[in-house]
Amino acid sequence: MDFSNIPCWLIPLLVGLISAILGYLLGRLTGGSGDDYSAELDACKRRTAQLQSDLDACQGKLKAAPTAASSTASMASSFAAGAVATAPTGIVFNADAAKAAFGKKIKEDDLTVVEGIGPKIKELFHNFDINTWAKLGATSVDKCQEVLNSGGKRFEIHRPDTWPMQAEMAAQGKWSELKKWQDEHDYGKA
Repeated sequence: MDFSNIPCWLIPLLVGLISAILGYLLGRLTGGSGDDYSAELDACKRRTAQLQSDLDACQGKLKAAPTAASSTASMASSFAAGAVATAPTGIVFNADAAKAAFGKKIKEDDLTVVEGIGPKIKELFHNFDINTWAKLGATSVDKCQEVLNSGGKRFEIHRPDTWPMQAEMAAQGKWSELKKWQDEHDYGKA
C-alpha cells in the first residue's frame, strides 16, 4: 500500500480523533461524570447548616442565661452537696453534679473538660494566664488560635471554635447540657 497519496494532515487528525474517543471512554469508565459526589456534597452542606444552627442556638442560650448566682437557699444546698464557690464568677462549682454528668471526678477549672483540650494544650493556656473556665469562656476564638499557634505546628491543627462556649457552660455549672452537647458534636478535636 502506498501512503504517498494520503494528505499529511489526515494521519494526525485520525490519531487525534482516536485518542480523544479513547480518553473520553476511559474517563467515563474510571471517573464517571462527576455527578457522583453532588449528593454527598449536598448532605455535607445540610449537616454543616444544621451544626451551625445548633451552635447559634447554644450561643443564644448562653447569652440569655443569667450569670449571677442563684438564691441563698440554693447556694446553701449546693454547699451541702459538696460545692465550692468560684471567686471570679460567683457561680458555685458542684463537684457531685459534674461527676454525675461525666461519670468521673471533675476538678474545678480543669480545662481538659472542654472537648479538644488535653494536658499539653491546657499548659499552653496556662502560659497565657487562661487558667479557669470563666477566663476561657471570655476568650475569643482568635485568641484561642493564637495560644495554639504559640505551641508550634502540632497544635495549629486543632479547632478551638467551640472551646469558649464549652468553658462557659462549665463555668456556669451546666454539666448535663455540656455533656449532651459533647456527645452530639465532635468539634474541638483535630
